[in-house]
Amino acid sequence: MLFLQEIKYRRTNFLLGLVGMVAAVTIVVLFFMMTAASQNETRRLTRDMGFNLKIIPDNTNMNDFWVAGYSNQTMPEEFVDKLVDAKSFYYAHLTATLHRKIEWRNTEVVLTGISPDELEPNGSTKSKMIFAVEPDKIYVGYEIADKHNIEEGDLLTVLGNEYEVERTLAETGSEDDIRVYFDLKELQSLLRMEGRINEIMALNCLCSTEGDDPLEQLRIQLGQVLPNTKVIMNRTVAVARERQRKMMDNYFAVLLPIILIACILWVGTFSMLNVFQRKTEIGIMRATGFGNWKIARLFFARALLTGLGGAFIGFFLATWLGMKYGPEIFKVTAHAVSPVYALLYKALIFAPIFAALAAFIPVVFAIKQDPAEVLKEA
Repeated sequence: MLFLQEIKYRRTNFLLGLVGMVAAVTIVVLFFMMTAASQNETRRLTRDMGFNLKIIPDNTNMNDFWVAGYSNQTMPEEFVDKLVDAKSFYYAHLTATLHRKIEWRNTEVVLTGISPDELEPNGSTKSKMIFAVEPDKIYVGYEIADKHNIEEGDLLTVLGNEYEVERTLAETGSEDDIRVYFDLKELQSLLRMEGRINEIMALNCLCSTEGDDPLEQLRIQLGQVLPNTKVIMNRTVAVARERQRKMMDNYFAVLLPIILIACILWVGTFSMLNVFQRKTEIGIMRATGFGNWKIARLFFARALLTGLGGAFIGFFLATWLGMKYGPEIFKVTAHAVSPVYALLYKALIFAPIFAALAAFIPVVFAIKQDPAEVLKEA
């Protein structure tokens, strides 16, 4: 084929154009890999800020709530199931809890029962935000363990029942340091409060609410399903989480067009350079009867081959770079950095089109040249 002979003859120009196409595909594929990894990292880091929602009984005295740190009213545990069945809620990681403050060894402590499962209204499965406590075992907060010299494996008696200390927790600098954590069913049985809870911890999922403060929408949703409850939001954590997510989305939305424009200019420049190098050749072809389509086809075939080569090489180069350096950048979600093979198929489709578009103006310039003028200059 004539275009293959031309590539062989002007291999340097072709290779430079191929380098540009490889760079374009590599940058775009790496961009999407790192975007996905960054979004996972952002979700995980903001998730690790902790629960930012508390669903409590509507008749809670809020002054008592803020003093005690939990509601002294209870509600049915089945309320969690109603939220799950509602679907498409902005709530995530629904965790039923029961709290009760008692005097233990002349120390005021808070007994907290945690459900072993964190449920999702959309039915999805996500990694847990908080630990699960096995029946007959307890987790002891830092201040309690430190004050009473409690170590893991010790046996403690709480309200007449004996429990093994599964874990002593690190210092948090919050009221969690004076908590003793139980399995929810275990604490319900111990307090003779089967089927009752006084709080549902939740996370406002990083999704769809408009604006920085989704509390009004959350309250509307909750009122439709559980009208006898209210939702309390830690605004500082929630707003920081939402702003971080939107900042990352906006950052990538602005950066991608700039990358694509730079790449199309690179490829287009070498296509134009190829046209200038072949001006005399094009003039002769035009003078000997080659039509516009035949000449254009030579340049487009060259561009399509450049696009296909760039797609293959660029994808595997980007994947190698992403797998090598991604885990070092995104340490929390390093395991989630993986090849995105769907991008290979897209690259094989769009890279040749991209290369053809980059060559469009040079091709128009080539077929519009007057052969007489070109040969006169030669």
